Amino acid sequence: MHTLLSWLGNKDIENMLDDKSAAILTLASKSEVPFDKIVILSNKDETKWSQFEHFLKKKMAILGRPNHSIEVCRAHIESPIDYQSIAQETERWIAKLSDEAESLSINLTSGTPAMTTLSVLIGKGKSNTYFLQATPKNELITVEIPLDFGQAYVKSAAKSIAATATALPVKHGAFSEITNNSQAMKAVVTKAKRIAMSEVPALILGETGTGKEVMAHAVHRASLRANKPIRIVNCGALAATIVDSTLFGHKKGAFTGADKDHPGLFEQADGGTLFLDEVGELPLDIQVKLLRALQQGEINRLGDIKPIYVDVRVIAATHQDLSKLVAKGEFREDLFYRLAVGIIQMPSLRERQQDIPDIINQFITQINLSASKHPDYQSKIISQKGIKFILNQAWLGNIRELWSTLNRAFLWSEGKIITDKDIAEALIIRHETEKDCAVSMSFNDKVDIVQLTDDMQKKYILAALTASGNVKKQATKMLGLKDHQTLTNWMKRLGIEPVK
Repeated sequence: MHTLLSWLGNKDIENMLDDKSAAILTLASKSEVPFDKIVILSNKDETKWSQFEHFLKKKMAILGRPNHSIEVCRAHIESPIDYQSIAQETERWIAKLSDEAESLSINLTSGTPAMTTLSVLIGKGKSNTYFLQATPKNELITVEIPLDFGQAYVKSAAKSIAATATALPVKHGAFSEITNNSQAMKAVVTKAKRIAMSEVPALILGETGTGKEVMAHAVHRASLRANKPIRIVNCGALAATIVDSTLFGHKKGAFTGADKDHPGLFEQADGGTLFLDEVGELPLDIQVKLLRALQQGEINRLGDIKPIYVDVRVIAATHQDLSKLVAKGEFREDLFYRLAVGIIQMPSLRERQQDIPDIINQFITQINLSASKHPDYQSKIISQKGIKFILNQAWLGNIRELWSTLNRAFLWSEGKIITDKDIAEALIIRHETEKDCAVSMSFNDKVDIVQLTDDMQKKYILAALTASGNVKKQATKMLGLKDHQTLTNWMKRLGIEPVK
């Protein structure tokens, strides 16, 4: 037996009243193999059900096709867009009809998107189920759906986990969600709030991964421009040939390929904020145009002499020492002082130890939430020894490095509890190389070279002991010493007391 299952669509009813074809009649009349049974589901227009049955039976009889088993059946659904009740009805009918029939064809044209979606999802699980559609010109199309939905779902969930791990951790709100239990971060947030409410340009300084972009967003959201756009650009990622056009726009014909006028980021951010990350990477000629935009509020599109007036607040950021770039002639001094009105110095992670436990908990929540959609994933936590181990690390990549390390640890660990060993295995190994620092001395200069070397050795030993949790065996490996007895001897010589 060959069966057709369909929802009763509005178009099917409308066309019936005009004695015209719509999806159900098209499929029933043009199917290569005639249907022995046609089941039509509906939850409305009950007064027209018998009329539609009579209409369809008459058309099938004229064509010499089976017409005795055509029925409109009540579908017990909450609404045409209620996925839960539609899923229950669809599952019930597809299971019943596919068991009874040699083949079950499902109409994907009639009904709501929810009905079509669930028909595909549930129907794909049956080996004798096929999908049909009708075109607006009443042509029949056999639909091939190549997806394995189970595999596609797992793949999508896995991609989501990967995307979350490689992206930066999510932050919402203004300053309320910036962790600031430490005195260092409290002071920064207090200053940033004052800067946010002013209209002065801001310069955010700090090591890589300290959260400069997060701070820029917070300043924008806490400012009077919060309801206006913020545009973001990494100046270090822009090719020299497109910097001008990206920031200030271009006129049609300004260069090959400029087939229309293009507003730059300054125009796009008009009334709002423009965040220039790694501003120290801007070429000197672009720095001149940026200075003019800051001083006079006007820009020129590339290839245009007519000025455009913009109202944009600039927030710049860099991990470089701009004063050194100024001294080397690589950054304009006048631009530096123009930007450095509201200075926000982001502390490194090692300078805000009190914030780390809360940051860890926030990251754990995000990682577990992202991975929870994967069917095989089990939620995980970090042990107290694991948290203590994290607190002992230097985190030269700061928040970004911590985020990546936790993602690796959660990915690699098979247990529900992430241990200090899991974190240690997830750390990226750095090899401290000898730095090429030129040393010069004048004729009468004097240094205590023994004291210099002793001080450096002491700093490295203390750092290794801290990072290893005072485990001498591990600290010995980190320092490249022969054995832990050698380390003990060095500690005695340098006056380093062992932790008991």
